[in-house]
Amino acid sequence: MKVAVIGLGLFGSNVAKALYEKGHDVLVVDREKDVAQKAQEFSSKSVVADCTDKEVLEGLGIADMEIAVVGMGDNLSGSILITMYLTELGAKNIIVKVSNDDHKKILEKIGAAQVVFPEREMAQKLVQSITHPNVLDYLPLTEEYAVMEIIPPKSFVGKTLIDLQLRQKYGIQVIAIKDEATDKISLVIPPERKIEPTDQLILIGKQDEIKKIKGLNSH
Repeated sequence: MKVAVIGLGLFGSNVAKALYEKGHDVLVVDREKDVAQKAQEFSSKSVVADCTDKEVLEGLGIADMEIAVVGMGDNLSGSILITMYLTELGAKNIIVKVSNDDHKKILEKIGAAQVVFPEREMAQKLVQSITHPNVLDYLPLTEEYAVMEIIPPKSFVGKTLIDLQLRQKYGIQVIAIKDEATDKISLVIPPERKIEPTDQLILIGKQDEIKKIKGLNSH
């Protein structure tokens, strides 16, 4: 996949590194020469340029790439201009880092396909880990529903999914089980499979219902 990352602050750099390590074709752009030079280590191509200039954006061909990530959340005017120009040039999948709700509304109106609040999302995950120590990972899907990876309460160990009746009691679906010992993930889970001490459960359902599981708040 061809991806452009514009703005190499902490967010943009980490996104570019992760994509490059996954084998994607990553073009990175920053107006600071030293920043762009360092990014040569984790990109297919690194360019020094000011993307708030529409002609520069057009010349780089960023609008023709599959995804454009704008990581200039602290530069409100810059991220708005770049998103607007990318939209005018025909970019179809623009992902933008935002810093507040007003910024989000503006960017969505001018063409951003997705906006992200990295700091807010990390704060939510931290609160989840403090409030619910057995929750290993947390992905909100909507205000009501989420995917959570949990350490099963002791009361689950040795029981089957039939015994637990999570769907009937809570409307929760176990979509995968990960064995911590082997790092193996099972996606098709027989209902008679017993929960082992090394298992980690990946659940989908209403957040409030998942949190009702007895023992979820403590090891």
